[in-house]
Amino acid sequence: MALIVQKFGGTSVATPERIKSLANRVNRFKKQGHQIVVVVSAMSGETNRLIALANEITTTPSLRELDVIISTGEQVSIGMTALALQELGLKAKSYTGSQVKILTDASNGKARIIDIDGQSMKKDIDNGYVVVVAGFQGCDADGNITTLGRGGSDTTGVALAAALGADECQIYTDVDGVYTTDPRVVPEARRLDRITFEEMLELASQGSKVLQTRSVEFAGKYKVKLRVLSSFEEEGNGTLITFEEDSKDDNMEQPLISGIAFNRDEAKIMVLGVPDTPGIAYQILGPIADANIDVDIIIQNQGAKTTDFTFTVHKNEMKKALEILNTKVQPDIHAREIIGDDNIAKVSAVGVGMRSHVGVASQMFRTLSEEGINIQMISTSEIKVAVVIEEKYMELAVRALHKVFELEEA
Repeated sequence: MALIVQKFGGTSVATPERIKSLANRVNRFKKQGHQIVVVVSAMSGETNRLIALANEITTTPSLRELDVIISTGEQVSIGMTALALQELGLKAKSYTGSQVKILTDASNGKARIIDIDGQSMKKDIDNGYVVVVAGFQGCDADGNITTLGRGGSDTTGVALAAALGADECQIYTDVDGVYTTDPRVVPEARRLDRITFEEMLELASQGSKVLQTRSVEFAGKYKVKLRVLSSFEEEGNGTLITFEEDSKDDNMEQPLISGIAFNRDEAKIMVLGVPDTPGIAYQILGPIADANIDVDIIIQNQGAKTTDFTFTVHKNEMKKALEILNTKVQPDIHAREIIGDDNIAKVSAVGVGMRSHVGVASQMFRTLSEEGINIQMISTSEIKVAVVIEEKYMELAVRALHKVFELEEA
């Protein structure tokens, strides 16, 4: 008998029929003697609908009240799922994030989990209940409802698995595992049987939509066995996310590249002609960080007396970042020009095999050059090379790199 946390996304609970299908799957695991905790997202499209409703009242809703509104989507899902399980004769009980006591910080819309008190849940699990928990949400120290950001239900599932000491956390999505790249862009992409936490974390942070970055961080930190499976296939092993030492085959070397990730959701901001003095980077990025805006790639080009500073943020936050730079930063730094560009995309090659092989970056740059694609920014880590290019060339770049690194279906 194992304790398994099963997380189901919005497409898995999109209709009453799909919720019933979810319940049947859980019932099969329960009949095998397993203890089950189910984490569900809001029904597909529901969060967007609730945001649109709020925007009919005001185009600038307070984040606290917006969290109160959008958290109701998961509340509907847990009630419906619990009813479907009860209809099959199972003992089931639903919990909101607050009822589970998922304690977060007070960053509405982007809250981070601090602690989980799973005592009441454990009692129900030991008494034979299937516990159904609302993903994506928690509460701060003052009892205010908070949400974890897009994809936060993955993080809820992994965090619960860690808190409960679960044997496995299964993430059910609309794909049957992790692929070498998005099959909608490269039809020859293949499903990976297993991938390391490091590689999955890089792929997620570079734009892969299969798992939320924070959920992979959580799983790696707390050694939670993680598996990605399809909600719509009855059988299949999906993709196991494990540690590098566990993923090696005695007779095989680690593949050079495991996947090509891409991200259309970034924008580039250039702060040109600023004084080349100590502290200039903090003067520019400090107010951006204070506004809770995440910065990804950063490049500084030093000139004779001035420097150009370029960084990327999420497209949705470019306007806010530019406003901060122009009103709070520019009066102090006197930049020659501040420019925003949201017609970019980031493409990344990821693989732990880079540790023992040289030339990945040069091969990547040569391939893009041969396709006539200009590189605007470059970022590297021990197992990743990422480039920023014009958005219109993104799919061409992904297809070319997927082919040159021999990731297509054998």
